[in-house]
Amino acid sequence: MMNRDEIKTFLPHREPMLLVDDVDLQGEIGIAHYHVRGDEYFLQGHYPGYPVVPGVILCEIMAQSSCVLLKEDLVGKTPFYSGIDEARFKRQVRPGDTIEVTAKITYRRATTYIVEAKCSVEGQLCAKGKLMFTLVPKKEE
Repeated sequence: MMNRDEIKTFLPHREPMLLVDDVDLQGEIGIAHYHVRGDEYFLQGHYPGYPVVPGVILCEIMAQSSCVLLKEDLVGKTPFYSGIDEARFKRQVRPGDTIEVTAKITYRRATTYIVEAKCSVEGQLCAKGKLMFTLVPKKEE
């Protein structure tokens, strides 16, 4: 099981945009978790008095969880979204919920990957989609 510090060795994301707490890699399947604390920036105005994790953030959580599957291939590269297909949102995610993401690589060609991902809370499906990534060489700054 990889913790946040280990995840940071592969993903370029940092707080407040790092949205994965841990990942367990099982071959080409990854199971990741993110606990919604309630103080995240994206909950501040979505919605006052009834905070709900935005769907686009659920997609980002699935994407980050999925990219950890590419870990060796990420060395010297940055993963960028190149598509999202069949995204569906089934259940609200609120503060106090722990999101579990299950992701599986379904296609790989050169620097392009397609991953099927779903997130759930307490076994109930929250969101799912087919996510496409392209790995781009890192530029020296």
